[in-house]
Amino acid sequence: MFTPNTQPGSANTQNQRDQTSSSNSSTHVVPEAKNASNNMKHEIAGELGIDLKRGYNGDLTSRENGYVGGYIVKRLIEQAERQMAGK
Repeated sequence: MFTPNTQPGSANTQNQRDQTSSSNSSTHVVPEAKNASNNMKHEIAGELGIDLKRGYNGDLTSRENGYVGGYIVKRLIEQAERQMAGK
């Protein structure tokens, strides 16, 4: 069985940090979709009654942020299913 070397300062640990930082939620695969993504986030937050402001939202709870994120995923899955069904 392979056990990775995760000692602080090891190349493996650095590689894990690099992978984590490259999947940062603020990075967009399609930069042109950034505005649509933000609009969807604010629209969903409004539907849920969550006061999401432009900019800093550190005053929101993890639960509130989780609700918004969960509904974004739900809506994106619905859109993908409709697109695959040809609707």
